[in-house]
Amino acid sequence: MDTIFALASAQGKAGVSVIRVSGPQALEAMNALCETAVPVPGRGLRVLTDAAGDPLDEALVLSFAAPHSFTGENVVEFQVHGSTAVVSAVLDALGEIDGLRQAEPGEFTRRALENGQLDLAQVEGLADLIDAETEAQRKQAQVVLSGAIGQLAERWRSDLIRAASLIEVTIDFADEEVPVDVTPEVSSLLAGVQKDLETEVAGVKIAERIRSGFEVAIVGAPNVGKSTLLNALAGREAAITSEYAGTTRDIIEVKMDLAGLPVTLLDTAGLRDTEDHVESIGIALARKRAENADIRVFLAEASETPDVEMQDGDIRLLPKADARDDAEDAISGKTGQGIDRLVEHIATVLKSRSAHPGISTRNRHREALSSALKSLHQAQSVLELGPEHYDLAAEDMRSAIRSLELLVGRVGVENLLDEIFSSFCLGK
Repeated sequence: MDTIFALASAQGKAGVSVIRVSGPQALEAMNALCETAVPVPGRGLRVLTDAAGDPLDEALVLSFAAPHSFTGENVVEFQVHGSTAVVSAVLDALGEIDGLRQAEPGEFTRRALENGQLDLAQVEGLADLIDAETEAQRKQAQVVLSGAIGQLAERWRSDLIRAASLIEVTIDFADEEVPVDVTPEVSSLLAGVQKDLETEVAGVKIAERIRSGFEVAIVGAPNVGKSTLLNALAGREAAITSEYAGTTRDIIEVKMDLAGLPVTLLDTAGLRDTEDHVESIGIALARKRAENADIRVFLAEASETPDVEMQDGDIRLLPKADARDDAEDAISGKTGQGIDRLVEHIATVLKSRSAHPGISTRNRHREALSSALKSLHQAQSVLELGPEHYDLAAEDMRSAIRSLELLVGRVGVENLLDEIFSSFCLGK
């Protein structure tokens, strides 16, 4: 296997930059660059030199012996001064060593997966942790990265293997009298796993929202102040505002951190009947996006009937509080009146909805869990038909086990790996 290297910290000037090397020749590469040897495992402050013996930098060098490293291989990290010139010089020196090559995106993490240091769910958790922008996203990603999904899957898998083995013993001795009826224990094991799976599947949607962001749509007729309100909430001029109706024709999105939760604000086209073909397309998109949003903020007069149905958690406010006498229950993006109350309402609703998210965070997880759950429902139904159908129940249990193995990447995910690791940087 090749030995790979890459800059593991961010590109650009920094106080310290980290260059990572992993593979069978990592320790030889370390010795080639260091004037004096570094203990393995261990660390030391060393002068780095190129092949000609010219000094490159003074660096803190850390060595890790396989399998006690992130990748499970021999690993060396050079913590150098973070100038682009130093980093470039060290990378060039590594590239001149036979057997070393530049890492591909996500290749260090892929090796960690292949060497059993991480399961696939942990890899996804690591990607989410790197991308985390809010406190809720960070906490959720940390749970996944800790291996919580794999631990749950292993417990469920053990229970199902126990249940399947009990059934298969009955099948193997079908012509003999089995001293103990295993059906009650098998049913109990299946019921326990089913209950856990149902809870986890129910929480995936919220967990996905924490990972990707909740959506809050500002809805109303043209020229009621939707774009002005969006700009006020965003703290910048994100949307064009004017006195002319129909200015907003596309959906404008602004991402923000609201009480630690990721929220995307949507400024939608004003809802009205129009003969303008382009505006009508924008209105149709606005209706669809608003209907699918987690919360809708309606700006409308008391006498108006909203074109989009209000749902639990939505809020309706009178527009342009700065231009009216009846300012109660009104909001103004221009003066800021009512904005604090609106933000508090949105935060309260979203915190309530995200109070009990699942550990599983992706659609892939939900599909694997749902598949396992379906197989267990079938197994329970077949068990009720009697011992002559136990072979079918055992196959349903094995199918559920395969779904759980798919969840953590033990089987059947080769076609997903390239897509997953392409989102990583070179040094990860």
